[in-house]
Amino acid sequence: MRIAAVGDNCMDVYDTMGRAFPGGNPVNVAVYSLRLGMEASYTGVVGDDKYGRIMIDALAAKKVDTSHLRVLPGRTAVTHVELVDGERVFGDYDEGVLASFKLSPEDIDFLCSHDIVVSGLWGKVEGDLAAIRARGVPVAFDFATKLDDPIVEKAVGNVDYAFFAYDGGDDEFIRGYLERMRGRGPRVAIATLGDKGSLAYDGRAYTAFGIVPCEVKDSMGAGDSYIAGFIKGILQGRALSECMRLGAENASVTLQYNGAW
Repeated sequence: MRIAAVGDNCMDVYDTMGRAFPGGNPVNVAVYSLRLGMEASYTGVVGDDKYGRIMIDALAAKKVDTSHLRVLPGRTAVTHVELVDGERVFGDYDEGVLASFKLSPEDIDFLCSHDIVVSGLWGKVEGDLAAIRARGVPVAFDFATKLDDPIVEKAVGNVDYAFFAYDGGDDEFIRGYLERMRGRGPRVAIATLGDKGSLAYDGRAYTAFGIVPCEVKDSMGAGDSYIAGFIKGILQGRALSECMRLGAENASVTLQYNGAW
């Protein structure tokens, strides 16, 4: 099982702790996929600064294939983060060299050599998803909490597994939203609901799954861990409820330490 993660990366800088951790949605999914026994690559760009070197070294240490991770002159993306009762609170974001990230035809060929391609809202690849999917490679995409972002409209029709995060507490709203998104093209639309678990809609029925209780130290990366577990289930041909269980179990591991990984 080979996972191609593509798009954004960033250093999560915890200013009050004086520490920085490598992260970013596709990067995290790649690392968590390896933790689950799969193979994974990451395609993207970092700057030629100290954070870029840290990112490259950290991914290499986790055995992520970085053959398509490019280094450009400039700054690696940085997200400033605070922890409030174990919950991450995002501050300023500096996109750095990611502002100029663009896939080449060779990058797309490389991505399509995998079993599934995974990206997210800030990855700048929404315009390439149709070409990837047209070659028979399934696409998973994390829209995070940005349910009304214009990228949702642009990307969701070219996605097989659409992930959203929602903590609004309005069950009727999120059910209706997942139905609408599923109707745009994905095989399954999934919402992670924080401590309420997750909800998925496959066009026929809803499937709900709870959480795996644990002591929460830091919620950074929990959603990405869920996606990695879910994808493993999909590639193994498991039932939807089993995919959700694998996601919840993997998220519970990440919740118990600081930083994404």
